[in-house]
Amino acid sequence: MSTSQRNPQPHSESTADDQLRHGTVTDRLVEANQRYAAGFADPGMDARPVLNVAVVACMDARLDLHEALGLELGDCHTIRNAGGVVTDDIIRSLTISQRALGTRSVVLIHHTGCGMLNLTENFRHELELEVGQRPSWAVEAFPDLDQDVRQSMERVRTSPFLLHTDDVRGFVFDVRTGLLREIDPEIAPEP
Repeated sequence: MSTSQRNPQPHSESTADDQLRHGTVTDRLVEANQRYAAGFADPGMDARPVLNVAVVACMDARLDLHEALGLELGDCHTIRNAGGVVTDDIIRSLTISQRALGTRSVVLIHHTGCGMLNLTENFRHELELEVGQRPSWAVEAFPDLDQDVRQSMERVRTSPFLLHTDDVRGFVFDVRTGLLREIDPEIAPEP
C-alpha cells in the first residue's frame, strides 16, 4: 500500500494501537518483507546503476525519489541524509559509486519545508548538555535552500576523490507540487 493510499490517524493513537495489534513498527516491516520475499525473483542486475547516476537527497519521508524522477530499480544509486547535504560521508559514498561502480552524473536534491532550515549548530551544544558528550559531526543546518544546494554542488565539484564532476546538478523539490526547481550553481549578484 502506498503512503498516498493510507489514511493516517493521529500519531499517538495509531502507534499505540498498531503496537498492540501488530507488534512494533520493525515487526511490521519484517512481516512486509516476508510477503515481498515470497514473490521475489532475482532480477539478475549488476550493482552498477543502469543510468550511471547517483542521487543525493534528504531523508525526508515525503520524498519518493524513484517515483518523482521516473526511476526504476537498478537505475541509480540513492544516497540520503538529513538535509541532503554533501558531507564527508556523502563524498565517501559518491567516490565508491564513481570509482568502483561506474557512475558519472550526480543529482543533488534538497526540498521545501526541510527540518534543517529550523536547526542551528546549537543543536550539538544542546545534545552535549543532555548526554555529556559533544557529537563529532556537524549539524550542517542551513537557512537558505538555494545557497546550500550551491554549496553542495561546489563540494562535489571540488572533491579530489571524485573522477566525474562535470555533470553535477542541484535542485529543490517542492513538497506541495512535486516539481523540481533547478538551482544555478553561480550566485546571482545583488541588484
